[in-house]
Amino acid sequence: MVLVTGGTGLVGAHLLLHLLENGESVRAIFRNEKHILKTKSLFNYYQKNDLFDQIKWIKADILDIPSLEITFENIQYVYHCAAKISFDPANENQLRKVNIEGTANIVNFCIDKKVTKLCHVSSIATLGDLAQNESVLSETTEWNPEKLHSDYAISKYGAEMEVWRGQQEGLDVVIVNPGVIFGPHFWNQGSGAFFTTIKKGMPFYTKGSSAYVAVTDVVKIMHQLMHSDCKGERFIVIAENRIYKDIIFTIASAIHAKKPKIEATPWLLAVAWRTDWLLSKLFQTPRKISKQAANSLLSTEIISNEKVTNYLKYSFENINEYMTRIAVDFNLQK
Repeated sequence: MVLVTGGTGLVGAHLLLHLLENGESVRAIFRNEKHILKTKSLFNYYQKNDLFDQIKWIKADILDIPSLEITFENIQYVYHCAAKISFDPANENQLRKVNIEGTANIVNFCIDKKVTKLCHVSSIATLGDLAQNESVLSETTEWNPEKLHSDYAISKYGAEMEVWRGQQEGLDVVIVNPGVIFGPHFWNQGSGAFFTTIKKGMPFYTKGSSAYVAVTDVVKIMHQLMHSDCKGERFIVIAENRIYKDIIFTIASAIHAKKPKIEATPWLLAVAWRTDWLLSKLFQTPRKISKQAANSLLSTEIISNEKVTNYLKYSFENINEYMTRIAVDFNLQK
């Protein structure tokens, strides 16, 4: 039996589908029954309603230890996809609690219940910081605690430390570090909200860059790694490094939205995050852009996918083609 946490999110829902398509017996955690409907809707999108009925749902929370006792009965493999994603500094405590403490709970149960293997979904945010003699981020790039990191990055890094602790205590583990994950049907959260924002009208673009990947590639790689001899390793899971401007323009064309015309320069972003900070203090509103987020929009660091590509002999989907394909679903729903 396979356990999936975060089964009502983009990665978790696609993972459930992929596991069932490959004949796995799966159990998935949910906190709110209405969230299950999102996963059911995704299965309907892929015309796989028959497979959805095979999921064994169980109400639990990664922060609620008693509920996890029942969840882990007869579990052999665990995919830990559940996480809190936020770049608002006001959510620091919740990020640390869910991402670090929640992961520690999963690791502890995996050890106690003698789970065969754990796959933890991390992020490229934890990859570390380039030294002066380095030009490409990889799995071996060292984290520099003296550098500025977002609360999200710190919480996911802390989660990884819990996974490595589990390894030291005898648990077989593998970590994946996806880039920005694109996928259909979750248009109000994560990268899906990017489509929604562009549709509403995004006046600015930047010439910074990031790394992107299709959700289908992420779940296929996770499944292959779990059924390989690999353990005690982490793998960057990205298809391409792309400039934000190119990504925004590609999405805008696919969803028939206006393309932004103004470049957000370093000076403009510096004004933006400071203004946003002031307004959030005055009106007690959530932050829209933090200093760390502004800096990330200007980053031009290159990230390598060489390790996973070589290890699995894997070929990634073309990002432009994938975004154009899933835009059909976006246009239908909007």
